[in-house]
Amino acid sequence: MIRPVSRVKQVVRLVDVGMTYSARGSQTVALAGMNLDIHHGEFLSVLGPSGCGKSTLLRCVAGLEKNTSGTIYCGDKVLDGPPDRLGVVFQRDVLLDWLTILDNVLLVAGFRNKLTPAHTAAALALLERFGLKESASRHPWELSGGMRQRAAICRALLDEPELLLMDEPFGALDAMTRDDLNLELARLWQDKQKSILFITHSINEAVFLSDRIVIMDRNPGRIIETIEIDLPRPRALAVRESVEFGQYSRHIRHVFASLGIMKE
Repeated sequence: MIRPVSRVKQVVRLVDVGMTYSARGSQTVALAGMNLDIHHGEFLSVLGPSGCGKSTLLRCVAGLEKNTSGTIYCGDKVLDGPPDRLGVVFQRDVLLDWLTILDNVLLVAGFRNKLTPAHTAAALALLERFGLKESASRHPWELSGGMRQRAAICRALLDEPELLLMDEPFGALDAMTRDDLNLELARLWQDKQKSILFITHSINEAVFLSDRIVIMDRNPGRIIETIEIDLPRPRALAVRESVEFGQYSRHIRHVFASLGIMKE
């Protein structure tokens, strides 16, 4: 079944966004002229080399850093700090080792002083979905890297965010665990229709997961191409063996080769 993605409502819009860092009398332009819409219910990946500003872009959209030029809109309002109904997953899971997995998932709700039995029930349901129900009372140091990252995703999903930001969440995992979490994330997106901004270095991962891929170059960080991924959903890993998947991957490699970032 192919689930069409709405192109009507923008969850986030970037208009001529730039980010310049100043330190010790010098300036570094991390982002320049960024124009981008994140649509409602869309899986959007940002793909590019190290140092191209992918993570800076995510932090600006999350309201964790203030862009130095241009405007970011969240819905119809100018972004001024972290938006409501936002979930963030970083490359490192940032779990607290002295808390149980369940308490880690409940942490943000606790910070907001609104922890209820319904939150606990929702957290346990998420842990069950991600295969961690039996680990709810264990501590992060007792779990594998993949299990820890699953717990971090559960924490980000607890408050039913409208927008989920993911900064290379699977980059430190082994290939088999990464494939497994790619499948679980694709199923989650299919079921929940979240808007997801996903940062990655992996061409295959971006093509497998995305509705659109934004390709960035560096010095300064900027968008050089946007690609619509027209592959049927739901997707199994076997789609990576298809002719169409290979065409998308080869095109992206060609773009990077033309920039001198990789060899074909």
